[in-house]
Amino acid sequence: MQKQKNEPDKVAPVGRWSIRRISPLPIGFCLFLLIAATIVPAIAISAILLKRNDEAQREVVNTLAEAMAGSIAEAVDREISGMMTTLRVLSTTPSLANDEFGDFYERAKSALSGTGSYLILLDENMRQILNTRVPYGTPLGPTSDPDSAQAALQARAATISDVFFGKTSQKWVFNVIVPYLSETGPPRLLIMTRNAESLADTLSQQLLRGGWNATLLDREGTVIASSFMSSHVGKPFFLNLSEPDGEGTAVAARDPVTEEEYVAVVDESNYSGWKVVVWASSASVEQPMRHSLRMLVVGSLIIIAIGTGAAWILGRQIAKPVRRLARDARRLGAGEPVEAMDYPIAEVTTVSYALAQASVDRKKAENDIRLLMREVAHRAKNQLTVVASMAKQTARSARSLAAFQDAFQKRVYGLARSTDLLIAGGAGGVELRELLLIQIEPFRPEAEKRLEVSGPPFRLSNQAAQTIGLAIHELATNASKYGAFATSTGRLVLSWHREGDMLVITWREHVPRLRRRPVKRGFGTEIIERMVGGTLDAEISRVFHRDGLECVFRIPIERLVPERAPAAPVHY
Repeated sequence: MQKQKNEPDKVAPVGRWSIRRISPLPIGFCLFLLIAATIVPAIAISAILLKRNDEAQREVVNTLAEAMAGSIAEAVDREISGMMTTLRVLSTTPSLANDEFGDFYERAKSALSGTGSYLILLDENMRQILNTRVPYGTPLGPTSDPDSAQAALQARAATISDVFFGKTSQKWVFNVIVPYLSETGPPRLLIMTRNAESLADTLSQQLLRGGWNATLLDREGTVIASSFMSSHVGKPFFLNLSEPDGEGTAVAARDPVTEEEYVAVVDESNYSGWKVVVWASSASVEQPMRHSLRMLVVGSLIIIAIGTGAAWILGRQIAKPVRRLARDARRLGAGEPVEAMDYPIAEVTTVSYALAQASVDRKKAENDIRLLMREVAHRAKNQLTVVASMAKQTARSARSLAAFQDAFQKRVYGLARSTDLLIAGGAGGVELRELLLIQIEPFRPEAEKRLEVSGPPFRLSNQAAQTIGLAIHELATNASKYGAFATSTGRLVLSWHREGDMLVITWREHVPRLRRRPVKRGFGTEIIERMVGGTLDAEISRVFHRDGLECVFRIPIERLVPERAPAAPVHY
């Protein structure tokens, strides 16, 4: 089955090894991952800190609610304590002791005017003698709360009733009862009654915010007053409260109708045994936390969106230059010129300039290679010409095939040594000292003092080095046969120096007892006169002194120095 065109290769062979390819990721996605790796931990830490802050805020809120409940309980106790004090003061009125109930009525009504409290006087049968709610003399029946009155009479102590519905007031009220025990008459009960709704002012004096409400319950769990709804007075509290762990402790509460969860703080009045409940729905308590979480989520989404947009924009800004660099790299591989460009990203600009420089270097290298190939072809032709000439001259002067082979082989070796120097020097040419020493090396004696070479540094062109190398080789060959190196005491002095625009090379042999002077022109003479003299325009003088040969070459320097290759054109 043919593989899909866009499906990437799973394994790409490289030589004997296989490299598993990984699907590349867009740079925008990589930047997004980088931004996410920076943002997500910060968001997670923010969430943890937010949760801890919410727990701390809940502790603070619970503490404030406990303080609020305690403050309300103390306020209720102050109200009840004040009512008890007023009853004890009224019990000392002389008209009460003298059964002057009309006078006592007037005095009590005047004392309680504007307080919201009313006075009731009961006899030992729990029947009302007077009630400041109605005019004096109005027919009155028994009290609406005989149980609390009977309990106060039996205990002979102040008693606070639960909330009940008053027949005279037609409202929900509560009583504070103080027994009045006369030494001469029957016992009576002084009752100060108040509407239950009057305690709502005591609850509202507390600062209730953030969905918190306060409710005052009697010992039976009936609502005495509430900051939430006055219609709840006289009804059972709508929440089911769990037992608190201690005074002023927050407890869990639940509405049995709606199943809604609430948080409540319960405190108890020391005088009455009533309970103060400060409560709020769990939703309202948790609302700040939920609001903070929503803000965190929204802010996180906004930050992620901004980061994604920034990654996309930066990815485009980076991907476009990278694609341009890839195109330039393909052009470089194809040998086409590459232009350097400035990009917003410094590293990309550096790569672009590196590619452009590589293009220039490649072009220069290609020019050097072409020049070298031409030079190789030229040298090969020259070498073939030289070898052919050496073969002809050697054959012409050789007496036998063995002599031809020996002489021709030595000359080819000398040419090879010169060729090694040419290759090592390249287009830069060959150093004259190295050329001379490498040609003399096969013939020189072991004693160093028998060879003296001196002269300043001078670099020859390849053609000049090849020609001079052959000439020196012939002179060294003759010196080993007939001259300085043929005896045990002969000495060779080879020197060169510049005279104006000429290079002067002097070959001087010193032989104490010269055997004979050569009279026949051999191949060496041909090399010296035809190749060195004709090719390099040299002036050659050969003088045989009594103690040896002196050969002087005067060569124009312009025929010796290497030609500089033209600079390769630079494309931008």
